[in-house]
Amino acid sequence: MLKLTTTEITTKTTTETSTLTTESTTAAETNTGVETSTRVKAQTTSATTETTTLATTSVTPETTTVIPETTTTTTAATETTTSTTRVSTTPTTTTPWTAPAIFYPFGAAAGDKIHLEINGDSYQLVAFSTPFTYFNRTYNSIYINNNGLLSFSRPIPEAHPPSPFPIHGIEDLIAPLWTDLDDLGIGIYSYQQYTNGSVLTRATQDINQYFPGRGFTASWVFVATWDYVLTWDMNTFNQHLGPAITFQAVFISGDGFSFILMHYGDCAGEIYSVQAGYDTIGSTDYYQIHYNPTDGYSIPILKNTTNVGVPGRWAFLVNNGTETVIGVQMKLKSFLDLTQSGNIEVVLDQIKRELVNRGLPSGVGMKLRKVKKVQP
Repeated sequence: MLKLTTTEITTKTTTETSTLTTESTTAAETNTGVETSTRVKAQTTSATTETTTLATTSVTPETTTVIPETTTTTTAATETTTSTTRVSTTPTTTTPWTAPAIFYPFGAAAGDKIHLEINGDSYQLVAFSTPFTYFNRTYNSIYINNNGLLSFSRPIPEAHPPSPFPIHGIEDLIAPLWTDLDDLGIGIYSYQQYTNGSVLTRATQDINQYFPGRGFTASWVFVATWDYVLTWDMNTFNQHLGPAITFQAVFISGDGFSFILMHYGDCAGEIYSVQAGYDTIGSTDYYQIHYNPTDGYSIPILKNTTNVGVPGRWAFLVNNGTETVIGVQMKLKSFLDLTQSGNIEVVLDQIKRELVNRGLPSGVGMKLRKVKKVQP
């Protein structure tokens, strides 16, 4: 009876071993997938159980034959697991949009006052906390127009650029990017003023880097930013996923000086005429950064343009400080002939150093009005 049992077990084990080998080979050759591998795994359990019986009764060394086949079947099961793990369950993530590093802080995180624009012609009148002098004319407020234009005397939200600067008009205009933004998609324009803090520190450093020798210290900064996404879907706009047009104007003043920075991020090409730069009453002072009378397909280049060596940034001195004339009387002992070229600059520099040591700002400038050579 024992022999009969042993024979049945051995025969069955051998048969299932052959089946396992065949099915394993079939799975490798035909790549039948998860179903074939599942059958192999189920039979492996059966084969393993019967192998245990053989080992317990010590009937035959045929156990040695079953063990390698079990190893082969395990390999097939392992391959099934590997195939299953190729299906990714990791959710797709989107990197949050960030403005270029050259931009000053803006938006809700900076505490800006924000206006949402959806296909409309709008503007905001902003009262300055500190008067701003623009080419010798001082203003206490400004109009921020939705179309990328800043104007002092009246709002101009609906107009396209009429002609390239200089216009020779009757208004002072500042155009970071003057175009028909509201017809392109959803956007915001926002603004903020600063009279202390890190923004003033940053402005002071920037101006002294681009306009050295003045010993400038910023006392007021005004930041206006336009950020439009070329879409009419609010979700796309909120996530900043579509093509965008983002730019900024920064007014900086202190010590009688006034400066303007213009910043350009991604600017998607668009169909309307564009103008970038500034102009003054009668165009006594003006500058054109970019102009196209037919369309704005060329504006993507703006983020690579500059006049200060920083791509996307333009810097302008728009008021050269206040000039105070003082009289200085002194006696000089020198063998220099001050009427000769170069000698007077040496003397003026020495006078400036003495005046700074006595309390005048380091940005004070010395100009020669008259020099007369007399005999002792």
